[in-house]
Amino acid sequence: MLYSVRMRAAQGGAHEAGGRHISGAERLVGHELLTSTAAAMIRRALSHSRGAADYINFTVETVLTENLREANCLPIMSVEVPDAARGRSAALAALIQGGVTPAAAAAGIEKLACLTGSMRGAMLIDAQTGERLDSFADRGVRVSRMDVVDEQAYLCWLRRQGYSGAHIREAVVLASKVMAAPGVLAELCWSDDPDYTAGYVATPAGYTRFTRLKPLGSSVGGRVFFVGKNADLEELIYYLEQQPVLVKVPAGGEARSDAVSD
Repeated sequence: MLYSVRMRAAQGGAHEAGGRHISGAERLVGHELLTSTAAAMIRRALSHSRGAADYINFTVETVLTENLREANCLPIMSVEVPDAARGRSAALAALIQGGVTPAAAAAGIEKLACLTGSMRGAMLIDAQTGERLDSFADRGVRVSRMDVVDEQAYLCWLRRQGYSGAHIREAVVLASKVMAAPGVLAELCWSDDPDYTAGYVATPAGYTRFTRLKPLGSSVGGRVFFVGKNADLEELIYYLEQQPVLVKVPAGGEARSDAVSD
């Protein structure tokens, strides 16, 4: 049996009461790691670059082993770009290569670029038309209940490729769960951390990290999931928000990189 440990932190009150989102975290851990995991999440909420939270919500739930699914960890490629404009052009090309239409890929980038505040979850976008499919406004669809099968093996795998930052550690796990979802063709994301300019495009073929997808100092970020036309939205949202998934670390292999850093 594992425990799903989830944290949401905000400033100015709860999210539902208009509080500004600060941080969130997701883990699936054994009983022996509950205390240290909760303490790490509290430290994160109180020392985030977006500010110190004054509202922290914790949820801890048991997860039965028979309810777990596994997903393969995506391979990583890192691409150096000189600025956010060039990064978004490269991300557009990666989305199109992943099966998203040019119009829908451009619409997804525009929807993220036009946000005035960060989203707590992701927008679901039609991969053909670019139309938003969910009705959750700034909340979006929040991917939850995920972790890796073997944390130390995963961290070693990342370190061998030159990665050590928390952003990529968490993002690759999330993207790996998302790419195993029924009906998702691709994901686009850039962070709401003002000190972190990188973002990524994920497809079933891999996780492509671009060194700049937003300007330094911007505290607005979010995610877009591009959904195929025959996807069952109810089934998809349940999988993303409720289905516990453990991500399997690759047995070998290295990142493909033009410039690896984090």
